[in-house]
Amino acid sequence: MSFETFGQPLLTFPDAEKSPLSIRAKALVFVDPRSRQLREELEHLAPRAISVLIRGETGTGKELLARHIHRASDRSGLFVSVNCGAISPTYADAELFGYAAGSYTGSASSRAGWFGSANGGTLYLDEIGDLPLPIQIKLLAALENHEVTRVGAHQPSPVDVRLVAATSIDLAQAVDAGKFHERLYHYLSEGQLELPALRERIGDILSLAEYFLGIYSQRLDLPVPLISEAAQHLLERHSWPGNTRELENVIHFALLVSTGDEILPEHLNLPPARVQIESQIKQILGNGTASEQQALKQLLKDVGLM
Repeated sequence: MSFETFGQPLLTFPDAEKSPLSIRAKALVFVDPRSRQLREELEHLAPRAISVLIRGETGTGKELLARHIHRASDRSGLFVSVNCGAISPTYADAELFGYAAGSYTGSASSRAGWFGSANGGTLYLDEIGDLPLPIQIKLLAALENHEVTRVGAHQPSPVDVRLVAATSIDLAQAVDAGKFHERLYHYLSEGQLELPALRERIGDILSLAEYFLGIYSQRLDLPVPLISEAAQHLLERHSWPGNTRELENVIHFALLVSTGDEILPEHLNLPPARVQIESQIKQILGNGTASEQQALKQLLKDVGLM
């Protein structure tokens, strides 16, 4: 649900709504200017009937956005969340579109599949780029024709499904490489949302940290410590390669190892900013392009570090 906490707009993922197939970050705030712009775009897309493609790094909270789109729409059916990387390559057709009774040994009854289960609601496909190309073609046909044919069935079944898909890669590049269906990509591109990485939403970091601190303090029946000014600076300077999921784990750890009434930098289990910068410099010098390496060397000379 969406509500206010610590004086900031917050989007959370209630435990009751979790799907065993979901990969998710559990909260988003909309404090940073980029986040506020994202929320405006989300509210504009939600009531429309078009499919939506959410692009963002792993751990940023793409499923949260998808669930909010479903809640803010007028669709009365279920929100069905599926991680495409977890679908069996052998039975992908049956898992997604269902199967008729007797199609498989021991299958005495029919199954609607994920698509049929979302009839009247929203189907969320996480990492849609992991779907095999033949399934992508069938998915596009189901979306365009509003019907699916279950494995072993002789007649198609009508369906009314809104698709919200997510990806952590550039699907346009996958199309160019022949790994993603071009027409499906254009079908999804009508509604797009870009979820910035947490390092690009610095204004959200402390609000999220306070939220996770409050949640875990309540869950563990512990007093809520303050986040010291030095720890706040370290949180804001960290690059957060694991995004919101990493921040949640860091705050959980800090709460368990802190001994006073403040979270200090040493409780965060994060490298100091200098260590991060040195690591990034080494990575560019070792793996960057020739032009990147030359530019970095010149910059280090200019500031007297080389």
